[in-house]
Amino acid sequence: MGADHTRSAPAAPPGVRRLLVAVVVPLFALTVIAALVLWPRQDREPVGGADVPRYHGTVTRVVTEPCPPTPETPAGGGGPCGTVTVTAEQGPDAGRQVEMPIPAGPGAPRVAVGDEVVLVELTDPADPAVKSYNIAEHQRGTPLIWLMVLFAAAIVAFGRWRGLAALGGLVASFAILLGFVLPGIGAGQPPLLVAIVGAALIMFVVLYLTHGITAQTSVAVLGTLGSLVVTGVLGLLATSATHLTGFGSEDATTLSMFQADVDLHGLLLAGIIIGSLGVLDDVTVTQAATVTELAHANPGLSRRQLYRAATRVGRAHIASTVNTIVLAYAGASLPLLLLLVADSRPVSQILTSEFLAQEIVRSAVATLGLIAAVPLTTGLAAIVTTAGRRSRGAEPAPPAPRPPTGRDDALEALGGGKSTEAAW
Repeated sequence: MGADHTRSAPAAPPGVRRLLVAVVVPLFALTVIAALVLWPRQDREPVGGADVPRYHGTVTRVVTEPCPPTPETPAGGGGPCGTVTVTAEQGPDAGRQVEMPIPAGPGAPRVAVGDEVVLVELTDPADPAVKSYNIAEHQRGTPLIWLMVLFAAAIVAFGRWRGLAALGGLVASFAILLGFVLPGIGAGQPPLLVAIVGAALIMFVVLYLTHGITAQTSVAVLGTLGSLVVTGVLGLLATSATHLTGFGSEDATTLSMFQADVDLHGLLLAGIIIGSLGVLDDVTVTQAATVTELAHANPGLSRRQLYRAATRVGRAHIASTVNTIVLAYAGASLPLLLLLVADSRPVSQILTSEFLAQEIVRSAVATLGLIAAVPLTTGLAAIVTTAGRRSRGAEPAPPAPRPPTGRDDALEALGGGKSTEAAW
């Protein structure tokens, strides 16, 4: 693993660094205090009843046969029908051959000889001593492990030390989500507040771990935090104006059955905050780095010139990112979109229904937060980059005007002779 060849940003003047520390450190401390206050104090009891025993096994035989006729299908069919023989690798029947019906129904796994599967043990309610097995799904542990190994190796090979830091940031993000955000919301804490605090924690850890403790990173942190607040406020206003309840999906309805005290409206807002965080980080880091690179390439640029030049880069970035957000939500909601295509209601009714209006609000609010991130981060970066120029010495001289090139010189280079004004 080689060294990171990324050129580091020029050090900010001591006064600027002290100012950033005076702003960032209290914000970080406030975030940590808020996380401690909102941290779930007790584990919630598991819902959904006792877990069904699950064991691993390997398919050794599959026998298919015609399905018997039923009232719904008098001629048979509707299969597949038959039996599957599996060698159990765990549980009370480990090492033995157990037989069960071929999985059938929507979403049932398709099995073949040699497949590694997960078995569930079922007990007859009438006679608890009678037990049977069914195939629940395929074992996916080994393929997922190899995919994660390839994923990590590719990131480290390309990004080197920076890639390794990015992996550390990814682990920290999941740790905060699984250890604080989800348990906090499940414990009945306000979802929007938990999401903002959790997103701020992720932002502090990921940005400083991945990009280092620099003035440029601090600018990206401040820009991201400000944009998160803007996104939260816009989300609150948009969901209130459209009267969204949070019951816009089957998952939300199912969750309300198991945990009636969960605020689904707040959960919708929390999803908008968490979902927009990753793209916000990308935008703010890019804008802060763009301003730094422009100032390094041309120290004579004024604060306004830096802002205008970097904003042009931000416009191009936002134009592509908007499409990314919409396509990401569309890809995650393809079953919903297919359902809408098959819906016979007028388009106006479909667009204003709860489940589709929720996706529209989610995309629009996230995009507005991104747009706000560009001028906010760019302005902060321009101020920080140009601050302290006087303290470092004289103001950089403005770039020398480019000497005009005469038309005679140009024509002479093209045609080999001087031209006169009459030639024009």
